[in-house]
Amino acid sequence: LVYDDYLRSLPDYLQQLDMESNGKSIDRDGQPVSVNTGPILWGGLGNNGQHAFYQLLHQGTHLVPADFLAPAHSPNPIGDHHSILLANCLAQAEALMVGKTEAQARAELEKQGLSGEALEQLLPYKVFPGNRPSTSLFYRRLTPKVLGSLLALYEHKVFTQGVIWNINSFDQWGVELGKQLANAILPELKGERPLAGHDASTVGLIEFCRAPD
Repeated sequence: LVYDDYLRSLPDYLQQLDMESNGKSIDRDGQPVSVNTGPILWGGLGNNGQHAFYQLLHQGTHLVPADFLAPAHSPNPIGDHHSILLANCLAQAEALMVGKTEAQARAELEKQGLSGEALEQLLPYKVFPGNRPSTSLFYRRLTPKVLGSLLALYEHKVFTQGVIWNINSFDQWGVELGKQLANAILPELKGERPLAGHDASTVGLIEFCRAPD
């Protein structure tokens, strides 16, 4: 969760790094692994994400460890823009950690003038459990050295996980099957070869795509 526009493409890179490297179910000995490997990784600019998927992080049923990345100083200061950005980053990390108790939520609603049944109906939705894990990675300014350090940090994490799980982080056999099937489907889509060897769903979709516009 990056609060730095210059790192807007970092989540996409880390997604490939982690999920392609450690999304494995067979270990180095050719045996099925006995633990979950390769976390599902996604992210984006924090100032966008907090209006989208942060809801799941705060009150969802999945416990999702989150990394917050932000520079203490902006290379392009514009008024209070960076201070507002940092305030939101810090607030989201704190909210994940401490949450909001029922007593706190009740006091807020009473201050807003709610009481009785109306308050009790709304109260459960205003409670945040907290105790959601996150790591805040702050740096003074984004420099080539800082960027390299961040990449090395995540690359070493992926390698170390692969060693612990006894999987090969450097092969990507999972991407091969789709490519093989695509080579067979392409001439069928173009009408150069009859449909054969596909499931009913795929056949129906190919026929839909081949139909005249």
